[in-house]
Amino acid sequence: MAKTPEKKVKDQVTKMLSNSNAYWFYPVMGGYGSSGIPDIVACYRGVFIGIECKAGDNKPTALQMKNLNQISDAGGYSAVINESNIEDLNALLARIDAERKAFN
Repeated sequence: MAKTPEKKVKDQVTKMLSNSNAYWFYPVMGGYGSSGIPDIVACYRGVFIGIECKAGDNKPTALQMKNLNQISDAGGYSAVINESNIEDLNALLARIDAERKAFN
């Protein structure tokens, strides 16, 4: 079975996270879970990150954006990643590295 364009983005994101020694997982959505949770939840150097993966021109839903904004409001980081901005994730990880060095 061929990978969907969104699955390709997710694979790139998880590869970057793994190569950076980040902890990450795909939240399982079920009857008892919350809707709008980011596709990938990660922790990098003690920092919480929610990542919504999209393909092409697809945009997050209002509920997905609400969750991403709540993550940011709580002091974590959130990102919407697609094929054209995948390097933004590396920039985010580098920013976290720089902030952690400045803090220590």
